[in-house]
Amino acid sequence: MKIGSYVGIRKSNFLLVHPDLPAFTYCKPLLTSSSTLRITSNNDKNSRLITKFQYSVADRTFASSSADTSVSKPKTVRSGWKKGGSSSLYSRPSLLEMKNERVANRAKVYDFLRGVGIVPDELDGLELPVTVEVMRERVDFLHNLGLTIDDINNYPLVLGCSVKKNMIPVLDYLGKLGVRKSTFTEFLRRYPQVLHASVVVDLAPVVKYLQGLDIKPYDIPRVLERYPEVLGFKLEGTMSTSVAYLVGIGVARREIGGVLTRYPEILGMRVGRVVKPFVEYLESLGIPRFAIAKLIEKQPHMLGFGLEERVKPNVDTLLKFNVRRETLASVVAQYPEMIGIDLKSKLIGQQNLLKSIINSSSEDFGLIIEKMPQVVSVTNSAVMKHVDFLKDCGFPLDQVRKMVVGCPQVLALNIDIMKLSFNYFQREMQRPLDDLVAFPAYFTYGLESTIKPRHKMIMKKGLKCSLSWLLNCSDEKFQDRMDYDTIDMEEMETMPSFDMNSLMEPRSAYESGSEYEEDSDDEYV
Repeated sequence: MKIGSYVGIRKSNFLLVHPDLPAFTYCKPLLTSSSTLRITSNNDKNSRLITKFQYSVADRTFASSSADTSVSKPKTVRSGWKKGGSSSLYSRPSLLEMKNERVANRAKVYDFLRGVGIVPDELDGLELPVTVEVMRERVDFLHNLGLTIDDINNYPLVLGCSVKKNMIPVLDYLGKLGVRKSTFTEFLRRYPQVLHASVVVDLAPVVKYLQGLDIKPYDIPRVLERYPEVLGFKLEGTMSTSVAYLVGIGVARREIGGVLTRYPEILGMRVGRVVKPFVEYLESLGIPRFAIAKLIEKQPHMLGFGLEERVKPNVDTLLKFNVRRETLASVVAQYPEMIGIDLKSKLIGQQNLLKSIINSSSEDFGLIIEKMPQVVSVTNSAVMKHVDFLKDCGFPLDQVRKMVVGCPQVLALNIDIMKLSFNYFQREMQRPLDDLVAFPAYFTYGLESTIKPRHKMIMKKGLKCSLSWLLNCSDEKFQDRMDYDTIDMEEMETMPSFDMNSLMEPRSAYESGSEYEEDSDDEYV
């Protein structure tokens, strides 16, 4: 059974009611000043009655207001509530306290970093973990990737990268592209900034752009491993201008993908500061622009030779070693590697070696460089082995010197093939050794593909000719010569010479190493 109680203030046109309250506990209204209820009477608009009633029913408090200032203070009837209102329920630190706490936490993190050998001076202003445990996680993760304390000190900002939000997503993406985990350490040493990148916003667009340059998808990982810095370039910045310039000077558009795959550093080269001055300098030496474009297609890394630091000093060195200025274009075009190495020391060593074993002069050495600049990279043992072979064939030292000066390639050819060619020369062709002294380039021609078939043709026709007339021409030209009744002396050339137009030919016999061991490990250093 419930007994309803009502408390009200009767005024005209207004009644304040609290219905259905339990009636077992009832107390007199107590006046307090905690809240007010403003009631305006229509009969007396100028007077305001503010009355407050407080009563407790089963530990619940209800209140209404009164304006009688002579009423005594209320008794305390609430239980479990602190005086002072709801704001006292939550204790919020002040801004100063929060700032002091951040400073203290950062100091602890800095102490930890110093304890492991990391200098945190560059980290001021960078958002860092608030706890030492999180920072330790980052340092340990970088250590597991192979980075050392020195690596971290080289780029301490990497400590601002979250393991879960930054590092793992980036490394997972690189792994999916095909970048080998074994290369991650060197990758991050060269370009640690990649850990700050967004896969979707930063990395994926660059990869898509590289594919648009005809770099094959399976080559993308190797490009990134060789030049990870490319992931930080703007698409419409240096990358696009360098490619456009190369196409403009004659590099075939279909070759761009291969050029960039072999030497992606081109994408980071500024045209005005690096590429264009390099091309223009080679032109000043006498190399035509079309030939420069072909050289870049075949050996794109030559663009990385420092123009002022390496290329120009090396060209000056060639002149000092009796290479004639008018032959510089041919020398560089034959062996562009020459202008990118420590050339002076190699020239000195090779000149002294040849002088000691074949008694060549400084002028002889200049001619040797002009005809085969690759000689600067031939090892001492290879030179001596080939000189000994020529001596064993019966050539005296003076003739050996003449043969080396006339055709320096005899110092780098395959010895076994030279032996076969010499045996055929003696047994089948039965020519005097002086013919080889006059035309030592005989050893540079293929025995089965050129020497034998041509020799048989002139024997069948009953012609007598020099080795130069027999060999120093194309197959088409030789067929024309077979229609001659007599030998035209004007067509006879003592030695083959380098033709700049040969750069236009596909990469074939000259670069294959089948008869000319330019890339043989046991011949070259």
